[in-house]
Amino acid sequence: MDIVGVDTGGTFTDFIYEHNGTWGVYKTLSSPNNPADSLLRGLKKVIKSDNYKIVHGSTVATNAILERKGAYTVFITNAGFEDIIEIGRQSRTQLYNLHYKRSPQLVSKELRFGINCRIDSKGKVVNDIQENEIEQIRHTLEKIRPESIAVCFLFSYLNPSHELLVEKYLSDLKIPISLSHRILSEFREYERSSTTIINAYVSPKMKRYIQNIIDEIDNNELRIMQSNGGSISADVAMKESVRTILSGPAGGAVGAYEIGKMAGYSSLITFDMGGTSTDVALIDNKLPLAFESKIADFPVKVPMIDIHTVGAGGGSIAYLDAGGSLRVGPESAGADPGPICYGKGKQITVTDANLYLGRLVPEYFLGGNMKLDYKKLEDYFKKMSDDIGLSEIELAEGVLDVANASMEKAIRVISVEKGFDPREFTLFSFGGAGGMHAVFLAELLHIPRVFVPQNPGILSAIGMLMADIIKDYSLTVMVENDSTNFNEISSMFIQIDKQGTDDLTKEGVPQDSIILEHYLDMRYLGQSYEIMVPFDEHYTENFHNLHKQNYGYADKTKKVEVVNIRLRARGIPAKPEFGTAEYDKPEIDAEAFLGIKDVVFNSKAYQTKIIARDKLKYGNIIESPAIVVEYSSTIVIPPKSIGAVDKFGNIIIDIQGD
Repeated sequence: MDIVGVDTGGTFTDFIYEHNGTWGVYKTLSSPNNPADSLLRGLKKVIKSDNYKIVHGSTVATNAILERKGAYTVFITNAGFEDIIEIGRQSRTQLYNLHYKRSPQLVSKELRFGINCRIDSKGKVVNDIQENEIEQIRHTLEKIRPESIAVCFLFSYLNPSHELLVEKYLSDLKIPISLSHRILSEFREYERSSTTIINAYVSPKMKRYIQNIIDEIDNNELRIMQSNGGSISADVAMKESVRTILSGPAGGAVGAYEIGKMAGYSSLITFDMGGTSTDVALIDNKLPLAFESKIADFPVKVPMIDIHTVGAGGGSIAYLDAGGSLRVGPESAGADPGPICYGKGKQITVTDANLYLGRLVPEYFLGGNMKLDYKKLEDYFKKMSDDIGLSEIELAEGVLDVANASMEKAIRVISVEKGFDPREFTLFSFGGAGGMHAVFLAELLHIPRVFVPQNPGILSAIGMLMADIIKDYSLTVMVENDSTNFNEISSMFIQIDKQGTDDLTKEGVPQDSIILEHYLDMRYLGQSYEIMVPFDEHYTENFHNLHKQNYGYADKTKKVEVVNIRLRARGIPAKPEFGTAEYDKPEIDAEAFLGIKDVVFNSKAYQTKIIARDKLKYGNIIESPAIVVEYSSTIVIPPKSIGAVDKFGNIIIDIQGD
């Protein structure tokens, strides 16, 4: 069976594929108006047989929220709680903006319906649902014909009977229904409501997108990447689309973790610079998980790899603000019109600045399959340089410096601001544009080395093929530590363990390949938020230690509360195998040298070697300055740095040239 990994980004759609033991890669411009077009177009290029499996990461759910192009959704909840999503947590993201207004909700006021029912905090029914209330709502829904329904009742994670009753009465309307106890079986009704609404809002669009692909692939297997770093079946992804919101970046983090571990690097800062944005994450021996995040100011409380994103990519547009200062991003030229050098763009981008300074080699861009127009840049750079009062070279370097500053700040957010020293990590660079900026970022942050894997421009697609099949489950239990023990908490996992095992079995995972990992969300009694703690016999001690690590103190005299139990059920599928090479020699073979060209570093032109990456061998040393070209990316090694090729074909760049 052939396997294909596909990552749809804002500028390019990336493919990695295997046929009869041979691997290949392919990139094609994305089609923003219909993302499935670029995917299906690429599949026709890379599929070599009638029997294949696809693992796919997509931005469809993310874009549906950011662009507000999701489904026409209604929200059903307890009477008196219709405005819970409007009230939220009363937090203001712009504290000193006197004119601040929150973004409009995904479900407007007239589309929120309350039912006079109630389940208490013990899961007991206080007020049962009256059929006539559901009938009134049903009558309204028949008139307005929504595309999706979100249902969230208080304490439904303890007793879902009311949600199930609503589903039963409305099922014959043939409208997709998202029930909160299935999406998020935890307390905090605001976050649960928001997550359920987002699922309802994006699922119909995601279903159409996935179904479009299924219709074209002749019953071959399609799996979808989740935000938590694992894949799920297409059927589950269509029903629980909220779990796919960061699927593309998650694939990159998984790929970096697996390839870094294979090469002996377990402490990584991942740097994924694509066409429209840059994603960074900190990996300290394990993938970082977050259980609450926001997208477009809306809380999403599902497990995600903890990734920080900024609007700085190869396509980010440079402009002068009202004060005449140079700014870059977050607006991007995307795939269409794209940068000026692609032929259609009319605004200078980061990619244009790299080309202007000689750091992109037009003849070898995308393996020579896409031509870059250097001549077209001259008039645009002259005009902006006159406007800002800089030379064209200073302008181009300024564009890159501003973009690098945005990305440096993003890395500081995930490292320095969380108590980690970047100097103790390796910068793992990937994405189509990452290799041109990684060394400069490492210098700014005093990171000692940069790790560039093979085919860095399609690493997110590679990561999708390396991902486990993962299902996450949680349940609010609210028990104080002095009134329970290890055995009692273990018994609480029995039901969700069974559910996890059954669900993975349905996904085709053999019983002996299923791993069940148990965690607890714990806090000191009276605290508002929790820490996730691995569950074993020393879980209380684990909590104190983690609390001290995160907050600088632990108080063993305080009562501790177990808030949620969590299960991460993992199925381990067959994964790609990467061979190792025999040591060759430090000297690079003559056939790897493609020429010499002037490249600007620090406002000075340097004679710079152009090197073909596919001709490099284990042990080769790359003296600087050099530009290493390959199909999916370009790697810039500026003066003073030095690169070396390891046995897996990765390039390790030492910033100090040691």
